[in-house]
Amino acid sequence: MTTILPRREVLIVGFGWTGAIVAEQMTREGLDVIALERGLWRDTSTDYAVNNAQDEVRYRYRDELFEDLSRETLTFRNEGGQEALPMRMLGSFLPGTNVGGSGVHWNGQTWRFLPTDFQVRSHNIERYGEDAIPEDMTVQDWGVTYDELEPHYDTFDKLCGIAGKAGNLGGEIQDGGNPFEGPRSSEYPNPPMEMVAAPLRFADAARELGYQPFPGPSANMSQAYTNPLGVSLAPCSYCGFCEKYACGNYSKATSATTILPALMQRENFTLRTGAMVLRVETRDGQATGVTYVTTEGEEFFQPADMVFLCTYITHNVNLLMQSGIGEIYDPQTGEGQVGRNYAYQAMSGANVFYDQDFAVNPFVGAGALGQVIDEFNGDNFDHTGLGFIGGGYIAQWQTNGRPIEHHPVPSDTPTFGLGWKQAVRENYNHTIGVGAHGAVHSYRGNHLDLDPTYRDAYGRPLMRLTFDFKQNDIAMSNYLTDRVAEIARAMGGRRVDVSPLKTPYDITPYQTTHNTGGHIMGDSPSNSVTNKYNQSWDISNLFLMGAGNFPHNPGYNPTATVAALAYHSLAEIKRSYLQNPGPLVQA
Repeated sequence: MTTILPRREVLIVGFGWTGAIVAEQMTREGLDVIALERGLWRDTSTDYAVNNAQDEVRYRYRDELFEDLSRETLTFRNEGGQEALPMRMLGSFLPGTNVGGSGVHWNGQTWRFLPTDFQVRSHNIERYGEDAIPEDMTVQDWGVTYDELEPHYDTFDKLCGIAGKAGNLGGEIQDGGNPFEGPRSSEYPNPPMEMVAAPLRFADAARELGYQPFPGPSANMSQAYTNPLGVSLAPCSYCGFCEKYACGNYSKATSATTILPALMQRENFTLRTGAMVLRVETRDGQATGVTYVTTEGEEFFQPADMVFLCTYITHNVNLLMQSGIGEIYDPQTGEGQVGRNYAYQAMSGANVFYDQDFAVNPFVGAGALGQVIDEFNGDNFDHTGLGFIGGGYIAQWQTNGRPIEHHPVPSDTPTFGLGWKQAVRENYNHTIGVGAHGAVHSYRGNHLDLDPTYRDAYGRPLMRLTFDFKQNDIAMSNYLTDRVAEIARAMGGRRVDVSPLKTPYDITPYQTTHNTGGHIMGDSPSNSVTNKYNQSWDISNLFLMGAGNFPHNPGYNPTATVAALAYHSLAEIKRSYLQNPGPLVQA
């Protein structure tokens, strides 16, 4: 039996970054807001305080902050003709659960996409011709521009206290910043982090080669900071436990450290944890609310005037499919939009090994402590004759020296035994990693749908992921990897080991939690699931937040753009939807 609850004005499904942003903005408007989170309550002071041991076994290997695959997972295959099998252990990407979601365990590398990223199709055709876009590549313009999002990027920067150096202020190039970035309306709210030996060695080598290195933009605090909500954050202690871990120092910007302390005091906000949403209910072309089940197995229907899906991208897409909202994409016919344009990112790199007289102290690290070059990102360089479009950034991030996870050794080292132990001892403090973080474009065959065989703990078909790197991704990544090797060799080590992009795509080793697409935005219901304001074309009181809106995956980390799109959507909702509910863009 399903219990029907009192109606609420705003209902949020999932309570990570975008869920918290939506809740903060909508409660500020005086609306009655409820958020449903499948996981548990988690808070910095009660769960992640400084007396909480950063246990590698607990967090990295027993998945304390990640989703429970025994309840809900996905199946995977590289291409359509293969049988998809369930992912039983987290590997390539690490979706979060509990209050804060994946934003709790992120590194804090906080990028704005390039202006040309939002016109990826029209820009590349204009510059390189129609043949620049392969026939099976399904990239498209986003329907929103960098200039439209810039004020919202600025809002997120100030909310988080991002540390960095502007490279383009109002069209004027600034020394020390990224000269390729889009124009910014203001300087970063905090100065860059204090650099250590490894990123400084990378920057020196890059500069000698004629590149323009700059400090990576960081959500790790370079100094004490109080954000516009009155929430204070403390300086980073460079402990080396950012990615895959929660910060107990209030030094990493997350929804828990920037929004929740203000939001939880508002009487018009309710957060309900342990609430697994099974489907969105609809009637007469409108969302009426959601059905969810508690950890005790009780089923409830929560009615609402507006519904915001703010879960991880695969879960947003899964909810659309389980709810019968939109047509599921068919790669054979090209029909349907839900599940289309799934993309990932292309990672490669190199390790530089030094003699014993040069120590890097890798344990002095932070998630976004690093130096970067952007000469080979997006369309910052001439692609004529290269056989690919897109690119990525090249960086040296000193994120950690954790004793279990971090043991760089030369590629010809034995994988166990005395030889391996000796190599770990010799190289732990004398190795620098350099990486390329590359774009992945969307293709006809890469998509999400429902698996015909396997079901989750609630009896629903599992989400099925079909994905592999295509020739454009491989060529682009190989080009970036050659640039990485060039810089690595200029860094003066005794040996350089290069690690190109691994193909075919393997879902088992960790790579990055930057999955995108599946409910993409666009300028028409014929090419997208949502309009430029993240509003469903089919159901006007349903809004979808997150990286599922990305029509392709640019070369940067996605979080700041996810937040900017959310703020952009909410600004229009406040400006016009609340006064006159209905489509914000006419189809």
